[in-house]
Order: sequence, then C-alpha cells, then structure tokens
Amino acid sequence: MLIHKVDEEVSLRMLNIDDAEEFYNLTISSKAYLKKWLGWLDYIESVEDTAQNINSRLKSFVENGGIPRSFAIIYKGEIAGTIGFNDINKSNKIGTIGYWLGENFQGKGIMSKAFKSLIDYGFNDLGLNKIEVSVAVENNKSRALPERYGFVEEGKIRQAEWLYDHYVDHIIYGLLVNEWNKRLN
Repeated sequence: MLIHKVDEEVSLRMLNIDDAEEFYNLTISSKAYLKKWLGWLDYIESVEDTAQNINSRLKSFVENGGIPRSFAIIYKGEIAGTIGFNDINKSNKIGTIGYWLGENFQGKGIMSKAFKSLIDYGFNDLGLNKIEVSVAVENNKSRALPERYGFVEEGKIRQAEWLYDHYVDHIIYGLLVNEWNKRLN
C-alpha cells in the first residue's frame, strides 16, 4: 500500500476497505458543513455506501496499472479527508484534482500540505504536463489552495454543478509543470 509521509503529522495513503467505518463517520460528522459544496453527500447513507466508494477507488487503482489516483489524508493517525485526481487525461497528460477535509480538521494547514504533495506527485511521478482544479466560484477556502500554489485562473464555467436545489458556477484553475518547476527554483 502506498503511504507518503508529508511531515510528522500529515501523510497520504490509499484508502482500504478497513477504513470504511472511519471514513463514513468522518463524512457523516461533517455532512452539514460539506454539503454547501459537495453534491453527493445524500447518497452516503451507510458504511456499505462508503465501502462501495472505497472499492471503486481500489478498482481504479487496478485499472490504472497499480498507479494510485486518490488518497486518504491522514492527520495524527486519523483520516481527516481525501484528495486525489478525479480524472486523468492520459493522452494530454492533464490531471484534475478534487479534495475535501472534515470540519474538525479545518484551519490546521493539513489540506495545504496534502495539496502541495499531490501536485508534486502529479508532475514528478505521474508525468503530468498540467494539473487543473474546478471550484465553485463562492467556495473561497477551496479556491485559496490553487491560488496559493500558483495556478492560473483559466475561466468560469456557468452552472457547472447542481448542488441539491441550485446550480453553481465553477472557476477552472490550471498549472503547468514548467510553471511549477519555476516556483521551486
């Protein structure tokens, strides 16, 4: 199993079926908080639903030749959230990042560390040329991450996502590998 230690407190690792209950409890305990920006939360009704999600991630791992695309964010030994590439366009070498963090883990710098680590993984290990992030226009916390790491705002997609009773527009951010490498030098 891939485990990437980011620092003494934060690491990224693949979810496994044994994580289903803990991941479900995190999702449910943060449901009211997360529901403002995540449109799939009403579909999670049981530990079994979470186990199915984890199994689909594991299946994706196998289908991608053993290359992990999504990770649990571990903070001091607990699952704090998740981050990964929701999509990878292999022919164009573009990965699209998605992420969320449980409410009780906010404000500790956890997601910032995980986000930077995933960018490094995408460019250095997966050989991506570009990484994209699609974020609801008014989701300022999630927008702060790509902005902090040098992503360029590339456009706005109108009514990009249905969130329970309304549509939200998304901002698309992009970062090229050569832009990332310049930041590191």
